[in-house]
Amino acid sequence: MVLFLYRLRPRRPAGFSFTQQPFSLRTVLSRSGPVQLDKPCAAAAARFYSSQRKEQTQKVVVVGIPNPFIWFRTRIYYFLIRTYFDKEFNIEEFTEGAKQAFSHVSRLLSESRFDALDGLVAKDLIGKLEEKCNSLPSDCRKALSADPDEVMYATPGDVGIYYDDSGRKFVSILMRFWYLTSVRLPDDSVEGSRIFKVAIGDKEEETETKRLLTAIYEFQREFTKGVPPDWTITRIEHSKLLD
Repeated sequence: MVLFLYRLRPRRPAGFSFTQQPFSLRTVLSRSGPVQLDKPCAAAAARFYSSQRKEQTQKVVVVGIPNPFIWFRTRIYYFLIRTYFDKEFNIEEFTEGAKQAFSHVSRLLSESRFDALDGLVAKDLIGKLEEKCNSLPSDCRKALSADPDEVMYATPGDVGIYYDDSGRKFVSILMRFWYLTSVRLPDDSVEGSRIFKVAIGDKEEETETKRLLTAIYEFQREFTKGVPPDWTITRIEHSKLLD
């Protein structure tokens, strides 16, 4: 179950900037090193300049109430992952990294930069995504992009641990995301989405219409001995935009 609330939170100062370094799923989904960021990705290495305007904007806050059975089952899987695969695995840190990866990859999809998905998304999936994205109207393609500030909620869904016939070991984690977009979409183009009027600043008459969309990304990593510790996105769905 997901609830929708309003909350006031401060905007970033106008001088907020990010370091421009290559994006790496291995970096953002593990504890092995500092977070590296591409241009507009959500971030660690940021600098604040002299502009300190204390503006506030009204935001939609999504509060999730997990299914008790799923919550208990996933906790068992997290324990198994820490015990048999990665003793430093932490689902909270993984979730934060997954949000960064989601924002980055969704932006690449919206910009039709499919070559840049190599190494981030499974090779057999990239071609399918390119075909689907190219068939979308321009507004729907823009709506794929999730700005880091507009990702309202992220939660792990299904978790899987399995072995193939040759003994290779895999872990997969399904992540669900809720994000806002100001892109104008036909009312019947995205089934199940919600529309909000968001107040900007202190003036109630200044409002912006935003739509709450959902997305599902599945992350997979092979834990076979000698294999690089890389996470790969093996499934991508965006509401009724990319099924």
